[in-house]
Amino acid sequence: MPIATLDAAFCAAAECPSRKKKIDYYDKELKGFVLEVRSSGGKSYYLRYLEPNGRQRQLKIGGWQDVTFAQAKKKAQLLRSQVVLGGDPLGERKRKRLVLTYAELAQQHIDHASTYQKRPENTASVINTHLLPRWGRLRLDEIKQQDVAKWLSELRQGLAPATVEKIRLMLGRSFELARQWELVGGDINPVRGVPRFKFSNARERFLSGQEAERLLQAAETSFNPQLKPIIQLLLLTGARKSELLKAEWRNVDLARKAWFIPDSKTGKSRHVPLSKSAIDVIENLPVFDGCPYLLPNPKTRKPYDTIKRAWATARDAAKLGDFHLHDLRHSAASFMINGGIDLFTVGRILGHADHQSTMRYSHLANDTLMAAVEAGAAGMTKGSSR
Repeated sequence: MPIATLDAAFCAAAECPSRKKKIDYYDKELKGFVLEVRSSGGKSYYLRYLEPNGRQRQLKIGGWQDVTFAQAKKKAQLLRSQVVLGGDPLGERKRKRLVLTYAELAQQHIDHASTYQKRPENTASVINTHLLPRWGRLRLDEIKQQDVAKWLSELRQGLAPATVEKIRLMLGRSFELARQWELVGGDINPVRGVPRFKFSNARERFLSGQEAERLLQAAETSFNPQLKPIIQLLLLTGARKSELLKAEWRNVDLARKAWFIPDSKTGKSRHVPLSKSAIDVIENLPVFDGCPYLLPNPKTRKPYDTIKRAWATARDAAKLGDFHLHDLRHSAASFMINGGIDLFTVGRILGHADHQSTMRYSHLANDTLMAAVEAGAAGMTKGSSR
């Protein structure tokens, strides 16, 4: 094991002895710093060291013609300091090669979502539209919390707060899956320390009776013959648009005045009571031979993929501004509450998973609550006058 004081001049002049394939010159000053000289004339710098379990490692620093001696020795000193502190530079380099890019993790995330989500395409859409363009080519360990926080802040300049929050949660979910699956580089979630941006996503837009009448009149002349009954039944049942568009005749029991929804957003089935007005609408719906759906597209006999254009035309004709189709569900709740129905009952009809969702309508119940306390006060006064 030849030992020498390695410097630029020595390395330039060093040769491999005849009848040998190569020779290693160990630096006298820096432990493990080696110049390998081959019979072909090639030369390379290495650092050799013992990893924590005692096995010898060799890490190539660079070719003699590729890096200067000063650069090679500086790198060797840095690597040696890592070894002294208990590190394993070669092991770390190999580990980094195993770190996935976010694009690779994202595909695993999408594949996983398809195994249990009702609409995995929503997950794929957020990932493909927002996350991959920004983070796809980076390794997981290159995505830092500070960069994520800055990026989300920039997104808020052009996207709705709810959309940005959905993006934040999706990126965090990706890294949570990486941690669960013990993927290399996924042990730190850069989203975890990024605080949720506080905002209110609740809409306070409800139809008045006059607005509802104007909307139905506009829907009467729509190019979509199913638009009016769709709007009527959304207002009369408080159902979600997707629930109504996929409704089937077999789940409607007019005798019992009930509509069974086998699958909903919450993952639970429920029965929706049908008022006389709702039954009148259903009884007047056209029935298509061989078609199981309550409100299909008359041309395709399939559920509508979208009714956006017909809806927007009727809404604008009724002069309802930015009123959303989903606001019909809120309006249905408003009409029930203003009719004296308690929040618990309204929540059950709407199929809310918890009471917090129904509490958004609590302020609408003020008249009902006021009537209750007035009735209580009247009863107390009546009792004291006896």
